Amino acid sequence: MDEFKACNLDYFPENILIDVLSYLSVRELVRAGRVCKRWKRLVKDQRLWRTVDLTAWKGVTSRILWVLLRQYLGCGLRCLRLRGLLLSARGGTFLSESWLKALSTKCPRLSKLYLLHADLRGLPNCQILPPSLRVLELRGCELPRSFFSQSSSASHPSHERAEATSSVAVPQQGKDQKGKGLGSPSGNGIERLVLNNVPSFTDQHLQSLTSWERLCRLELRDAFRVTANGLRSCAAKDGLSGLEGLSRLKFLEIGITGRQGYQLQMASLGLGAGWLGLEELSLGGKEVGPGLLCASRLKDLKRLCLWACTLSELQIVRGCRMLRGLRQLEFLDVIFQPRQSPPVEEGEGDGAEQQDGEEGEASEAEGNDENRTEDTNDPFPSLRRSLAVLLPSCILVFTNCSIQINAD
Repeated sequence: MDEFKACNLDYFPENILIDVLSYLSVRELVRAGRVCKRWKRLVKDQRLWRTVDLTAWKGVTSRILWVLLRQYLGCGLRCLRLRGLLLSARGGTFLSESWLKALSTKCPRLSKLYLLHADLRGLPNCQILPPSLRVLELRGCELPRSFFSQSSSASHPSHERAEATSSVAVPQQGKDQKGKGLGSPSGNGIERLVLNNVPSFTDQHLQSLTSWERLCRLELRDAFRVTANGLRSCAAKDGLSGLEGLSRLKFLEIGITGRQGYQLQMASLGLGAGWLGLEELSLGGKEVGPGLLCASRLKDLKRLCLWACTLSELQIVRGCRMLRGLRQLEFLDVIFQPRQSPPVEEGEGDGAEQQDGEEGEASEAEGNDENRTEDTNDPFPSLRRSLAVLLPSCILVFTNCSIQINAD
């Protein structure tokens, strides 16, 4: 027993200690590094800094970001989640160009960046973000007009003055820039862009995304200022020089489930122009109804997800009857309206009821009377039968769905 009492954490191997430290938050890790020299060395192990979440640390400032970058963050960083000062009473600059450039240099393997309540209006555009990014998620952020622009003139106004002073160099410089744009790919490697409740995102930002060469997933949640015309102008279509618009986009999500008081733009109506190459579509909230009306124009669609809405069987059948290539139809948090059978007058429904009863006994001989009454009130079996005729190769997935019960 005396031997066990003398044991402490110093007897544990470093791999076990690193596993124990991995359960601590960033703030607790920094404090643990002050215990002793050995713990300070273990805390700086890059295995502990692969995923850094600072959204729960409300007191993070630019000074703390510099300390973390200089002492802890390194080549092991893969995912970074930050919380800005947009809703803070202190305010001030949170992300600076110098810090983002230092982040790009010291963390060359950073692939995912999540920003919450960050004011990005002090940044020129997204080109100063780390070039290794593959996923960019913005939630509740403020954006400048030219944030998603790929042109370097937006970030360097001094070039415009130089071009204005030298009229001879203007045509030659324009040719050089044009040749560079055609020959070399853009430095932005983002493949997935998520915008959640970003009020400043407009059609102009959406048009700027057409210059992103690797963007294949776009998720627009509560993007109230995106209109149907803006979405229609960015749709992938055949042009004079080949495919135009967001031609590499394979997944698109549009959903409005947020605050009241905003004018409903019904941006999903822009899908009516067709979208070449779009294979997966996700519609949510108030965009489900308009989106189903235009979904028949999407010839390459293979997967459709409907979430956070109220639907009837008739709406679903009408919206999906032309989607012959659909392979999966998913319903998430959907409230189904019960089927409304037409009223039957006395004396007219006796023969029909007798005929329906005979057909029901012949087709459902193995079932009991209770199951038959549940099937008539439950829209799921009837919806499966209706879609099985229209889309025989489609898989139906129901997740957290319910049936609306009328008081009558």
